[in-house]
Amino acid sequence: MAILITGGAGYIGSHTVKELLKTNREIVIFDNLSRGHHEAIPVGVKFEKIDILNRDLLLKALIKYKIDSIIHFAAFAYVEESVRNPELYYRNNVNGSFNLINSAVIAGVKRFIFSSTCSVYGNPNKIPINETAEVNPINPYAKTKLLVENKIREVSEVTGMKYVILRYFNAAGDSPDGEIGESHDPEPHLIPRVMYSALGKLNNLKIYGDDYPTKDGTCIRDYIHVTDLANAHLKALEYIENDNESIILNLGTGEGYSVNEIIEKAREITGVDIKAEIDLRREGDPAILVADNKKAKKVLNWNPQFGLKEIIQTAWNWHKNQKY
Repeated sequence: MAILITGGAGYIGSHTVKELLKTNREIVIFDNLSRGHHEAIPVGVKFEKIDILNRDLLLKALIKYKIDSIIHFAAFAYVEESVRNPELYYRNNVNGSFNLINSAVIAGVKRFIFSSTCSVYGNPNKIPINETAEVNPINPYAKTKLLVENKIREVSEVTGMKYVILRYFNAAGDSPDGEIGESHDPEPHLIPRVMYSALGKLNNLKIYGDDYPTKDGTCIRDYIHVTDLANAHLKALEYIENDNESIILNLGTGEGYSVNEIIEKAREITGVDIKAEIDLRREGDPAILVADNKKAKKVLNWNPQFGLKEIIQTAWNWHKNQKY
């Protein structure tokens, strides 16, 4: 029996594949390569170029590879883009995920791990945020993720398929060995854009709003290293392989940093006087998102190993060796 990684050529997916390969499990990757990178797929790993919107191909491939467990990353994940083009997000993230879930039921898949987001909490009433907090998404991206969460839970109640829903905070950093890293086109995420600025590849690094109710007026986020996220997926898989109850978990460090603090730490690590300019707020951005990660630590026996310094250092190491 095999484990399917959808979106395994993407940023978090490829890092998770890298960690799973250490366990000698049989892995299959499905990715349409619209935003993933073929070069991120390890040599020898089974790969199918499949779009999750194609239900017929999905079902045939799930049966072909005798998929037993799915880790589902494949989705569009840019808040600003989702605000501009919500139909794209509902079609890809919701319709595609529903196709995958329905096909998984028919194919007899027993376990499902879903890549969700802390954005489902919207503007939380209490910081840090735990899993019992009210969900109130304020942008289309987050709304699509919540719809898929609900679908998984409903299917589990009917079929008994076990699930772990992982609500990420801000994934960041790159592989410590420098093999794989974060590369999107266009790149919407703060830390890679800060790296571009330090390398002279970006002349207009923008801070979107300095009038939020935070210590310095800029948004605060909980940055979690992508390798820590990948390890959490491995532990989540082991958790449901041992027939434990289905669960929703936050994945973050429990530490929040403002945009200004990220830029200042990057100046320190890169030795570059990185310039930034204030711009208007982006629609759909909450002021503060910081995780209460106690539940994930306890249930999965998981502890983040990388702090902000290591996140920015691994990002700098990877980006400065790329040919842009």
